[in-house]
Amino acid sequence: MTEHKVVCVTGAAQRIGAAIARTFHRQGFRVIIHYHRSADAAEQLVMELNRDRASSAQTLQADLCNSRQVQAMSLQALKIFGRLDVLINNASSFYPTELGEISDAIWDDLIDSNLTGAFFLSRDLSTELKRTQGAIVNIIDTHADQPLRGYSIYCIAKAALKAMTRSLALELAPGVRVNAVSPGAILWSAALEDDGDPAFAAARKKILQQIPLGCLGQPEHIAATVYFLACHGHYLTGQVIRVDGGRNLT
Repeated sequence: MTEHKVVCVTGAAQRIGAAIARTFHRQGFRVIIHYHRSADAAEQLVMELNRDRASSAQTLQADLCNSRQVQAMSLQALKIFGRLDVLINNASSFYPTELGEISDAIWDDLIDSNLTGAFFLSRDLSTELKRTQGAIVNIIDTHADQPLRGYSIYCIAKAALKAMTRSLALELAPGVRVNAVSPGAILWSAALEDDGDPAFAAARKKILQQIPLGCLGQPEHIAATVYFLACHGHYLTGQVIRVDGGRNLT
């Protein structure tokens, strides 16, 4: 069994998940990079981390909407490095859902990817996390509290993930601390990335005007808060920290 602490980050191949993985890795953790479809990005990240420190990172593929794959992932996660100290439930599907066009399949995809997979991973890995006096950190969203029009199922799933954070904090105490981070505007959505269109520029400006700190956040801001909760927030459980530049105040 490795003496190095181990973190498993779901949806870790890109964006915020990759920033979280890099942050833990810099602090000496061995890292399990979970992915669903982003195989190339996940392998590239693992190669990067292993160049820095040999045999310190490995990929783990699973569809969190598939209960059998979630169960298998829990077993595989424990076999990779022989222990687990931190679980970061970051994986998420995000896309609009017009109310009149929502199907059972769309509901299942958004609820399972944002909530169900995280719940059963947490349940199945809780025995090991109790043994290591570990932690779970869930990545929520500001829209759990301030719903986004046209994204009802996503908002419902993230609100439920917030409730799950508080519920599991009670269920798993005192052995496992369970907290969450709620990002605000961290990365522009694909719909707002077109720099050549004045309409997109105006939309971005309007969003920034609603943020007291006046700027977009960075994935590293989320990663630093996640690391704090997992490794330094020893008397914190059941908490949700907003990392939104003060946007919730406006």
